[in-house]
Amino acid sequence: MSFELFLQASKYNYSIAQVYLGKCYNDGYGVECNKDLAFNWYQKSVENGSIIGEFYLGNCYEFGTGIVKDIIRSVYWYEKAAKNGNMTAKLYLADCYRLGKGVEKDEIKAFEYYENLARQEIADAQYQLGNCFYNGVGTKIDETFESHKILAEQGDINAKFRLGYCYDEGIGTEINKVKAFELYKVASEKGNNNSLYNLSFLYELGEGVDKDDKKAFELIKKLAKKGDLSAKYKLAYYYYKGIGTETNKSKAFELYLAEKEYLDAQFQLGYYYNKGIGTEVNKSKAFELYKIAAEKEDSNAQNQLGFYYVSGIGTEKDLEKAFYWFNKAAENGNVVAQYNIGESYELGSEIDNNLSKANYWYHKAAEDNNKFALYKLGEFYELGKGIRKNEVRAFEFYKKSADQGFINSQYKLGHLYSYGTQIDINKEKAFDLYKLAAIGGNVDAQKCLAFLYKQGERTEKR
Repeated sequence: MSFELFLQASKYNYSIAQVYLGKCYNDGYGVECNKDLAFNWYQKSVENGSIIGEFYLGNCYEFGTGIVKDIIRSVYWYEKAAKNGNMTAKLYLADCYRLGKGVEKDEIKAFEYYENLARQEIADAQYQLGNCFYNGVGTKIDETFESHKILAEQGDINAKFRLGYCYDEGIGTEINKVKAFELYKVASEKGNNNSLYNLSFLYELGEGVDKDDKKAFELIKKLAKKGDLSAKYKLAYYYYKGIGTETNKSKAFELYLAEKEYLDAQFQLGYYYNKGIGTEVNKSKAFELYKIAAEKEDSNAQNQLGFYYVSGIGTEKDLEKAFYWFNKAAENGNVVAQYNIGESYELGSEIDNNLSKANYWYHKAAEDNNKFALYKLGEFYELGKGIRKNEVRAFEFYKKSADQGFINSQYKLGHLYSYGTQIDINKEKAFDLYKLAAIGGNVDAQKCLAFLYKQGERTEKR
């Protein structure tokens, strides 16, 4: 019904209706999803003077929605919308300046945007401003602490929050959770919402104050009622986990559902539909939501979408599309996807076998200490798969993985201690590792452990 009304109004050049019609086509709401038509209607809305349409047009160019991806054009439309007062466009523009996307990198300009938006209680801007203070982006850390201290002493409420954050995170000073709590409390009582949010964390964790989950819940609920998006997500998490309240997964689901326009909520809703949390299991809806989030460059959603295509969950099985989304997620830094893409190249399941590329992606995942990738690298070096054999390197990778409790690596490490040629043989260490892996369910380790028991070599029967 909404789609039909928007369509009728759009024919009379009502720009806001054209924007909503574009969103219907983009999200598949009341009509089949069509990104090209979404772009066309956003463009028509702009021709009719829509400011929010300018933002959506920029968004289309940034992510290649219905049009060839063009970061420079996206910045152009973000700037147009920002000059016309669109807050979301200002936030996206700040990100562009911070990262140098489609524009010359300018951290000071990004900081200024975040600071101005944060003063207007834009939660995402407050979060990014905190990151700027923490990492010294567009500002100097030491100067930041001193300037906040001076302004806080003069009674500036926002400065009290920022000073509290400095004490909370140890920015320009030593960490002092008690001082952070005190400053957050004063600022929150004067209406600073960001302080209210951080106070809930301190109550939840028991940092700077006695742990009080109920108080944490009350503060987040209060902030969520004010419309704070981050607080709504946190409240959903509290209901999901039963923190400070009874577990209520239906309420958690409803909170995410109410914010389904936003990226984080779209991913979480996909997860809830996938697992049947607070609602019935619906793999098709989960797929649709993951796809929307994936197209907005959410790497977790991209990886999940790849898994859905591999397994044919909520959609038809399509190994080519699976590889595409795994690859997108991997390029966006998703460690699980980096492992998945490495496995695809190793096994030749979704793409032609290529051990060199498999080795590259396993190394990328291993940089973040992924235990599965570390195990695979150990295997590559042990067996000489696509690289020269090197038992010492294999041992190093297996050990890093085994230290994280991965039973297959524990078994392999035990094997090298038993039969290694470049590693000193140590039957006692081999026994201990086999035992760990065997308890975890590794069948090969169980067989080796039985053999060592039978032989009784260099170990007691324990």
